[in-house]
Amino acid sequence: MPGLRRGRLLTLLLLGALLSADLYFHLWPQVRRRLRPRQRPRGCPCAGRASAPAPDPRAAAHNFSRAGPGTARDSGGRRGPGSGLQALFAHPLYDGPEEPPRRGPEDALLAGPEALRYYRRKVARWNRRRKMYKEQMNLTSLDPPLQLQLEASWVQFHLGINRHGLYPRSSPVVSKLLHDMRHLPTISADYSQDEKALLGACDCSQIVKPSGVHLKLVLRFSDFGKAMFKPMRQQRDEETPADFFYFIDFQRHNAEIAAFHLDRILDFRRVPPTVGRLVNVTKEILEVTKNEILQSVFFISPASNVCFFAKCPYMCKTEYAVCGNPHLLEGSLSAFLPSLNLAPRLSVPNPWIRSYSLAGKEEWEVNPLYCNTVRQIYPYNGSGRLLNVIDMAIFDFLIGNMDRHHYEMFTKFGDDGFFIHLDNARGFGQHSHDELSILSPLSQCCRIKKKTLLHLQLLAQAEYRLSDMMRESLLGDQLSPVLTESHLLALDRRLQIVLRTVEGCIEAHGEQSVIANGPAEQSALHSSPTNLTN
Repeated sequence: MPGLRRGRLLTLLLLGALLSADLYFHLWPQVRRRLRPRQRPRGCPCAGRASAPAPDPRAAAHNFSRAGPGTARDSGGRRGPGSGLQALFAHPLYDGPEEPPRRGPEDALLAGPEALRYYRRKVARWNRRRKMYKEQMNLTSLDPPLQLQLEASWVQFHLGINRHGLYPRSSPVVSKLLHDMRHLPTISADYSQDEKALLGACDCSQIVKPSGVHLKLVLRFSDFGKAMFKPMRQQRDEETPADFFYFIDFQRHNAEIAAFHLDRILDFRRVPPTVGRLVNVTKEILEVTKNEILQSVFFISPASNVCFFAKCPYMCKTEYAVCGNPHLLEGSLSAFLPSLNLAPRLSVPNPWIRSYSLAGKEEWEVNPLYCNTVRQIYPYNGSGRLLNVIDMAIFDFLIGNMDRHHYEMFTKFGDDGFFIHLDNARGFGQHSHDELSILSPLSQCCRIKKKTLLHLQLLAQAEYRLSDMMRESLLGDQLSPVLTESHLLALDRRLQIVLRTVEGCIEAHGEQSVIANGPAEQSALHSSPTNLTN
């Protein structure tokens, strides 16, 4: 009996030892793993993605709101990758208050209620015409009538235009507008008004052709916004031939895009928001247009690409057409400004207009004292208009645009209103040549706004180099790279030429005579017209 009890005891001890070993080596590790915080393995590419997304330079390039100082640099004071634009827009020159300060609603271009009533009537008229068109063509569609959306980006863009520029510095609307122009489906396509006015009849005896190779279309989107579409005509690395006159040069879609980004970096805000887009010419133009003439100029090329051209006698040739690949075609989309019925504009000849003929020169090209004559003529003799002309000349020199024959401005803002820099497609044609004659308003008048000069000096610093700012800003466009590296570097070279021109003026006439600090100093320019003759 005692032996039996001893055997049972040993069995129990053995079972207990086995159970303890199983608990220690198997069950306890599983309990510890469940109780331990979950960690991702080292080197996992997904680690931290949800909690700390990596900075995206494309997003930074499209952030039009003011960037806080803390976003521009790391704890060591070094600029992080992709943060150059944020650092620039956080600079006091860009982050400071507008001058002169806004006085109230009269500083806005549009009266909100009046503009909304006008747009509602436009939408109602569009719906009536679309209904009549469907009835005539025996078309059936389940699409509901369009409704005006007050939050639409194009509406907010129009309502945000004020006497300081086409959009406020801190406006988030421009980013939304660029996004919508890039992605919203088109519901209409048509020729522009100036091409319609020709009715297909062009005078071939004219040297300056009003239409043809510079084909452009008006596209309307599903939110009822409109944009001017300029298709791709040449490759990025193609330069304007040296024997070409500036008035027969191709218009470049990428120049329109780059001009908008440069205008924003210079803090002018005078170029309408412009974005690149790959357009399906079949679905987004041919199938939505109701213009029979536009429909008739579409054809299939020998390479099976869909092409179209302008309806004009001297250009009705397939070699002048633009073609998709086979349907997709690059182009720029520039936002439309408010209707002339709501916001009348003046179109004024540029005092430094060029000769649009094969021979002959304008007076400013042969008379170095031409500016003395200009500033004795209204409105250049009593407002900041002449300084705005010089701003425009600096902008055109940077992009290499020789074709600024007119400028436009809103009549509501009077003689001191800002210029609207439209039609920049002839810029960025030659990166290897700097056309110094474009700078004639600056070199002949020797006058510049202090605000403009400070921005140019800032963009000449290594930390805010103009080419770097442009390179980063253009990264966000769908058609990136928009400019070749040679064109980007040409911006830095031309900026130095502008600054040297200002330095030469200061050496000759003194800083007080050259730099206009404000309205009082601007008017002082006209009180001493003999400055440049000394």
